Amino acid sequence: MAIPDFQTLILPVLEFLQDGNSRSNQEIFEAISKVFVLTDEERRRLLPSGKQRVFNNRVAWGKSYLKQAGLIESKQRGWYGITQRGIDVLSRKPDKLTIKDLMAFPEFRKFREGSGNSDGGEASSGMSCDAKTPQDHMEYGLHLASKDLTSELIARIRECPPRFFERLVVDLLLAMGYGESLHEAATLTGNGADEGIDGIINEDKLGLDVVYVQAKRWAKTVGRPEIQQFAGALHGKKARKGVFITLSDFSREALEYVGNIDTRIVLISGSRLAELMVKYNVGVEIAQVYELKKINLDYFIEE
Repeated sequence: MAIPDFQTLILPVLEFLQDGNSRSNQEIFEAISKVFVLTDEERRRLLPSGKQRVFNNRVAWGKSYLKQAGLIESKQRGWYGITQRGIDVLSRKPDKLTIKDLMAFPEFRKFREGSGNSDGGEASSGMSCDAKTPQDHMEYGLHLASKDLTSELIARIRECPPRFFERLVVDLLLAMGYGESLHEAATLTGNGADEGIDGIINEDKLGLDVVYVQAKRWAKTVGRPEIQQFAGALHGKKARKGVFITLSDFSREALEYVGNIDTRIVLISGSRLAELMVKYNVGVEIAQVYELKKINLDYFIEE
């Protein structure tokens, strides 16, 4: 039989995990291939890029969508298990699970947002919209791939030790153009020992303009008290600029607070941090380049 599309694979993946045990990627690939009785040739078939198997790629997207909807989770890299929400979904004995079904979950809707589908068209139905050009579909696919990548980045960072997070912040600042070397870009004070300051960033080579940094790997939402404390530390340094970076998010009160004080404080949430890592190629690499070509009209002009 033909290799199923990734939406067809979503429910079988969830059903395979319903026993509550964590399963590796390879176990999932093997089990789902048996469900659809795929041949060895179908299992080995590669994407046009030649870098990944078609079947593995589609199963991976199915897992990704289930994870974004909160039906499965990954507590260890490369291993997946069902959540209570996933168990609840299976208890309803669905015949299939599609993108439209997953849109019932707010986390998944947030994952799909920003696609430009004001009428909900493609995002809500999971089908192509005839009004969209091929370029629209390519950009939408890129958007979803980027959203999935940022989510994976945050998960990977959480698995790393605190010192890695500090190095990551410096690497990102270097990539963004702060300083020409590790020494020029930043000085790490270590564990907020310097009155709540984790790092000092030079915006110019002479160090005349300085940005103070606080970086937290917290899972909890950062509230106004933490930002007030950071602002107080900046005031003690007679500093005018600060950056507060967290792997979680900021409360509404924290966001309002930074908008009402004279000191310029930039708040970078986990999702924004991951977006910046992708933009400045920190911890990521190019997987594939697709060229979209058009006719060279000048070639067809006879002189």
